[in-house]
Amino acid sequence: MSSSSAFSTVRSSFSLFAFVFLFLSPVFASESDHKYQPDDAVTLWVLGGNELIDGQIDIKFQKNVDKGTICQLELDEAKVKEFKDAIENSYWFEFFMDDLPLWGFVGELHPDKNTGKILDLTYSIKWIPTNITFARRFDVYLDYPFFEHQIHWFSVFNSFMMVIFLTGLVSMILMRTLRNDYAKYAREDDDLETLERDVSEESGWKLVHGGDVFRPPYSLALLSAVVGTGAQLALLVLLVILLAIVGTLYVGRGAIVTTFILCYAFTSFISGYVSGGMYSCNGGKSWIKSMILTACLFPFMCFGIGFILNTIAIFYGSLAAIPFGTMVVVFVIWAFISFPLALLGTVVGRNWSGAPNNPCRVKTIPRPIPKKKWYLTPSVVSLMGGLLPFGSIFIEMYFIFTSFWNYKVYYVYGFMLLVFLILIIVTVCVTIVGTYFLLNAENYHWQWTSFFSAASTAVYVYLYSIYYYHVKTKMSGFFQTSFYFGYTLMFSLGLGILCGAVGYLGSNLFIRRIYRNIKCD
Repeated sequence: MSSSSAFSTVRSSFSLFAFVFLFLSPVFASESDHKYQPDDAVTLWVLGGNELIDGQIDIKFQKNVDKGTICQLELDEAKVKEFKDAIENSYWFEFFMDDLPLWGFVGELHPDKNTGKILDLTYSIKWIPTNITFARRFDVYLDYPFFEHQIHWFSVFNSFMMVIFLTGLVSMILMRTLRNDYAKYAREDDDLETLERDVSEESGWKLVHGGDVFRPPYSLALLSAVVGTGAQLALLVLLVILLAIVGTLYVGRGAIVTTFILCYAFTSFISGYVSGGMYSCNGGKSWIKSMILTACLFPFMCFGIGFILNTIAIFYGSLAAIPFGTMVVVFVIWAFISFPLALLGTVVGRNWSGAPNNPCRVKTIPRPIPKKKWYLTPSVVSLMGGLLPFGSIFIEMYFIFTSFWNYKVYYVYGFMLLVFLILIIVTVCVTIVGTYFLLNAENYHWQWTSFFSAASTAVYVYLYSIYYYHVKTKMSGFFQTSFYFGYTLMFSLGLGILCGAVGYLGSNLFIRRIYRNIKCD
């Protein structure tokens, strides 16, 4: 049984329902005898706040049951009050039979008092023939009018047009400007007067070409770790979306969660490879620190948030609490698969792609950065950089939030793939523009700025989640609020690291491209 909080509310449940609603508990089939196996542990599924309990109901195929009794329950005032609260707040239950979910509300209120009465908890089963094939049996759970509404198509089209406009704008402005700069710097036979005039007229990004732009950033180990983790998350999201499109993961109970965790473990090599190569290219020396930080940063952030939420769930006696056995399984996956692969990737990245290849020699003495107007400061550039990427995923966030918090089955992963690719392209373009403006302000500290200008997309997503909480849900109370914002914070952190890594890598390629043909001292 997986009993959950009501319509438009977070996944909360009380221990009372685990006892009272045994007759509504799940019976799911094994491949061998189509009967629930008491020793079958649903491990990663419970990470979504769904712990199943055996309903002890013996359901046989095509055998109707008019009235079967599970047990008897004697009501007292406390139980009547909790029943009443559950009914008035539209709490509903969920149970599974042969991996198909069924939902129902707790019951109805009657004016007469039931204190002291003994209730027979019963169930009935009726088999009805259908023409629906086994492969299409899950279609009844899919809300086609909601997900395939014309506004969903329009949002994707609108985002696609934004990509075309933005990439065209970036290409036109930057390449037109840079072409003139290349022509001037490529001249071999300038006379002294022309050269002196060119030097006196230099401004913007051309003044920081002497190697300052390739100076290692501060907190290099941390930046390498978040960029490596973000590259891994980008590949992870792409893999999960493709697997969902090919294999219809939404049909299997907990398949998305299981796929996500396993794919994360096996893609940890990417985070180490990118982080190790970046750390070595910038002359980093503390290899142990870099490896440990890359392997542990994101998992430990998620663990910290999950630990707090799990403590709250245990305090409230909720089935959303993750069992100790499941935590052990997740830790073993991380310790014996993810962690070693991240370390291996760091070593490989250090040796294969870690040779410095800067177009310009880094100067010993850093160039002073002039004071510029407020809108060209790194903080403003970073904050404004997330607006357009958020605009490209704004509508899709509504569908994702509604699927997760309102229990709709999200199945339009083709839409998600398009939106994800659009997000990547928009993030790269916007970050390149922001980096170009920063260099024109003669500020060569572009590394962290490019990361945060892309990562700020997550800030707007979290602000949107606050709006969604107050306007689109009926949640209340500390338990529901903490779970909502805890899960959203975890999602936003992952999205921010992903976008930040994409923004940094795009800006890094852009800078190496524009300074490649510049003559350096």
